[in-house]
Amino acid sequence: MIPLFKPLRLSARVSAGLLILRLVAGLAFVFHGYGKIQNPLGWMGPDAGIPGVFQALAAISEFGGGIAWLLGLLTPLACLGLACTMTVAVRLHAFVLHDPFVAKGPGGSYELAAVYLCVAILLLLAGPGRFSVDRLIFGEKD
Repeated sequence: MIPLFKPLRLSARVSAGLLILRLVAGLAFVFHGYGKIQNPLGWMGPDAGIPGVFQALAAISEFGGGIAWLLGLLTPLACLGLACTMTVAVRLHAFVLHDPFVAKGPGGSYELAAVYLCVAILLLLAGPGRFSVDRLIFGEKD
């Protein structure tokens, strides 16, 4: 048994809320990562200044992490990858590009990356809930 992957015992109501959150955020990440996974080593373009390996890690994290969240499969691992990716995104937009938290017109912001970072932290701490593949594989049988 891998304790990291063993989901906490949560009520059906809390688990339903986590399921809805996982489905919505997971689907969003699949869509965000789909275009990136098509060109994982160069989705930022040739002048990005970000090495291809880091672009690939972000693409895999978003697309694969989104699928993992949808299924509730290897949730802690997916959360770690997505939290790292969103931390880099928040840092880039807030401290490098000096984007505001919420855009007040055209231009970037780091609001969405910060929200996704919080979702990743929540799912890392709370787990995927009862309605997940992690529970089927690693959880206690009721």
